[in-house]
Amino acid sequence: MVVRLVTSQDQVKAKTLIEAQGLSYEEDFDVLLGVFDKGEIIATAARQGNIFKMFCISEQHQGGDLLGELITELINSCSEAGIKNFFVFTKPECSLSFRQFHFTPLVNHQKLCLLEYGHGLQHYLNAHREQVKAGDNGAVVVNCNPFTLGHRYLIEEAARQVDHLYVFIVREDRSSFPFTVRQHLVREGVRDLCNVSVLDTSDYAISQVTFPGYFLKQDDDLQTLQMEIDLMLFGRHIAPFFNISKRFIGTEPFCPTTRRYSEIMTRVLKNYAVETVQLERKQAANEAISASRVREALTTGNFAALPQLVPDTTLRYLRSHPPGGLLNSDKCQGRH
Repeated sequence: MVVRLVTSQDQVKAKTLIEAQGLSYEEDFDVLLGVFDKGEIIATAARQGNIFKMFCISEQHQGGDLLGELITELINSCSEAGIKNFFVFTKPECSLSFRQFHFTPLVNHQKLCLLEYGHGLQHYLNAHREQVKAGDNGAVVVNCNPFTLGHRYLIEEAARQVDHLYVFIVREDRSSFPFTVRQHLVREGVRDLCNVSVLDTSDYAISQVTFPGYFLKQDDDLQTLQMEIDLMLFGRHIAPFFNISKRFIGTEPFCPTTRRYSEIMTRVLKNYAVETVQLERKQAANEAISASRVREALTTGNFAALPQLVPDTTLRYLRSHPPGGLLNSDKCQGRH
């Protein structure tokens, strides 16, 4: 019988089982499940957000119904939480086990496989079918936390180089400004560009927070793997659907993580006939414009600096909404 492990004692037992099999126990989870036999824990699984992880079944109990029971209970927990699309990362050799439970492979990497339960990606693409344009199209994937003159410059310059440009906004809410605000500011800021469409990434920009590495070797570079999976997903599914042959990025003078992502993008996307085009960042006061400069101006009360950093549409929003409650602006992923 599958039970939820809520006590620290049971969670220690789960950790012991997981680590005994050479896997890594991850402290972050919303639900942790276990199966006991004669008082001993023999199987575990967990969910963090819409990611399933920490599947572990003791060797003598493998090959039975335990995996299906764990998956069923995790699916039930998603239903309780109102989560409709969910995913699992697993070893390539284990992907068939999940496919038998109606998971569909999205990306096959040499070190891991990303699978999705249901047809969420297809539903996402079908919902945007009317926005698909013929021709030589491009894409920009941005967070816009908030939308700046730097973003405007990148989008405007990219739009000049393609027949149609798709601006994908990261939906995940780990930013100072919530997704609904970020999306609104982008749409208002590019409304005059007739060959630009603003879309959201839905679940298809994989989160670095929820990316599990419990089954990987300790010397594996988890951040690089996450970036590669993200870009393979874009190259395999998103780019061909929208006829995207170019993906545009700005130069990155500040954040090593973003700079590394740009380098990996060039390497990965060329395998899908997508060219990475890097454009020089727009500057103000001899420094590249970044969303972090905007947030810093807000937190320090330097509102005089904003007109040279953000377009009028963003400026009107910032002047009409108190900037309280901003997150730590030092995080690289929040710069853009």
